[in-house]
Amino acid sequence: MPNYRIIVDLSDKMLYLLDSEVVVRGYPVGIGKMVTQTPVGEYTIINKQRNPGGPFGAFWMGLSKPHYGIHGTNNPASIGHEVSHGCIRMYNEDVLQLSSIVSVGTRVTIRP
Repeated sequence: MPNYRIIVDLSDKMLYLLDSEVVVRGYPVGIGKMVTQTPVGEYTIINKQRNPGGPFGAFWMGLSKPHYGIHGTNNPASIGHEVSHGCIRMYNEDVLQLSSIVSVGTRVTIRP
């Protein structure tokens, strides 16, 4: 039984999927702007929604910090940059792949 968790590293703008303590996948992400920074801390995925609409791309995974989540984007050029209002943006194909692996309750660590 895999033991998945997610680490988002803001310094290299990457999201890592770990099974126990082993990195199994890495994805480039877009993160919060200077004035709306992505919050650092320990969270969990509390909900998942396909096709949430608006700028959230193909999938939304809400975090235990209200109004923050990991989601797709309708602006793929924003990946790798500080562009969001604090959420973690992924390419749509990446967020769909990740969402099929992790479940509600998965730990998410966001570190500087």
